[in-house]
Amino acid sequence: MKRIFYLVLTVTIIAIACKNFKSRKNIDRDTTINNTTSFNNLFLDSMEVEKFLAEHENFKPYENQYLDFYKQRNYEYAWFDTSGIAEQSHNFLNLLDNTINTLQDSSLYNEQLIKTYNKIAETDKKSISKKEIEQAELSLTGQFFAYAAKVYKGSDIDASELGWFIPRKKVDLTALLDSALKTKAKETEIYAPLNAQYNQLQQYLTKYFELDKIIADTIPRLAKPLKKGVHTDSLIPVKERLFVLGDLAMKDTTNFFDSSLFAAVKKFQRRTGLTVDGSIGNKMIEELNIPVKQRISQILINMERMRWLPAEKDTNYIVVNIPEYKMHVYDSGKLQYDMNVIVGKETNSTVIFTGNLKYIVFSPFWNVPPSIVEKEVVPGIKKDANYLAKNNMEITGKSNGLPVVRQKPGPNNSLGLVKFLFPNSYDIYFHDTPNHDLFSATNRSFSHGCIRLSEPKKFAQYLLRRDTATVWKEKVIDSCMHLPKEKWVTLDKTIPVSLVYFTAWVDKNGLLNFRKDIYGHDAKMSEKLFVKK
Repeated sequence: MKRIFYLVLTVTIIAIACKNFKSRKNIDRDTTINNTTSFNNLFLDSMEVEKFLAEHENFKPYENQYLDFYKQRNYEYAWFDTSGIAEQSHNFLNLLDNTINTLQDSSLYNEQLIKTYNKIAETDKKSISKKEIEQAELSLTGQFFAYAAKVYKGSDIDASELGWFIPRKKVDLTALLDSALKTKAKETEIYAPLNAQYNQLQQYLTKYFELDKIIADTIPRLAKPLKKGVHTDSLIPVKERLFVLGDLAMKDTTNFFDSSLFAAVKKFQRRTGLTVDGSIGNKMIEELNIPVKQRISQILINMERMRWLPAEKDTNYIVVNIPEYKMHVYDSGKLQYDMNVIVGKETNSTVIFTGNLKYIVFSPFWNVPPSIVEKEVVPGIKKDANYLAKNNMEITGKSNGLPVVRQKPGPNNSLGLVKFLFPNSYDIYFHDTPNHDLFSATNRSFSHGCIRLSEPKKFAQYLLRRDTATVWKEKVIDSCMHLPKEKWVTLDKTIPVSLVYFTAWVDKNGLLNFRKDIYGHDAKMSEKLFVKK
């Protein structure tokens, strides 16, 4: 999962930039570029650009980019020069063709442009009209904007409708085209670097398109789990599937459950979020039987999310991938450790957003939500006069006809012995829990939205490791976690926190991982991305 989380580092910077967003800057025409100063004596008429856009509705959304781009070059041609078709034209069309084939996305195919380009390439230039060259020039520019918007910016959908509240990456299409021309559209990684995770998923996408041609059958369900050492023909289709998926290193048509199969099963279980026990049960059979087309859609959906994120940049940060039920802690871009977490259940889903971790609260009070006070506490008090004492609670006031109740610090406090705050409008934070047995579950969506940590003391030690004002030894932290009232500690430096939602990614070992769509975000996104046939 390592590289996924490099992507979220500069989200906070982008959020700040959004606050300082200004209206579109007016671009002046650069008249220093002319027939004398330019290597190219081909120039467009500005009125022809506007006329072209009026006649080509598909490129109309990029009108501002067209005008900015050509003003900056005083309407000098970009894709053609005095010798004819420029090198970047050929390179870009090859790139476009490869992208269409890799993503199997015909929306980027422009039949008229290809016909015009081929005619120009295959015909004596004396026989080609100025109008045809002009139309090809402007079509190539528009097609680049469409390509860059799709590949680097992502689909034009409202991410917040899909439960995603991380500010989306902003892409300057005009700057991308300028950069592409400087590299003659050869080195896409230089002029528009996509994050490594996106590229890795794209490689697996190509593999899964091939798998879709060879995987058609369904593996039968089992009467009982299969374990290492057994002989049964039921293993044969499982071995075949694990082999084509890449989990089993060598093709094996025997009916014996040997150590190689045991390792392959654990590998598959680990990357699909199943219990890693090496035993083949029906939950594993269900995962093996998920149609390849469904996996392809899952990869595409997560590639789309990758497009929304900023490029990689080393820093200190914390990421929780909700469907994975894992926290990942990074220092200077290097993974320090992972931690199991419990996230919100479907009806109280954890929000996808970014924040800055600022406070540690040892021995916290738990302010009981009014809904719980009304449904549980008030009826409890009516039934049992000692209800508050038994639950280590106290009433601190009254609001809207209900008592204001809080649970005092202690081992049975619902927040555990410590909580970690990154102030936000969603009232989401990290905290300990008195119910640590829940962390052993495979699916860990039990909370009311906040995130419970399996090793909160370790996390506190990590956050305070560089605090020079106090020596935060383990004994000191233990003592702070057992105080009769809250103790707030402000971090010397806030740490970016990102709560993300990826159901497909490539881990640090290069393995493709899948997880369940626990909140239905993939399903909603599928409706936006894919046209039903």
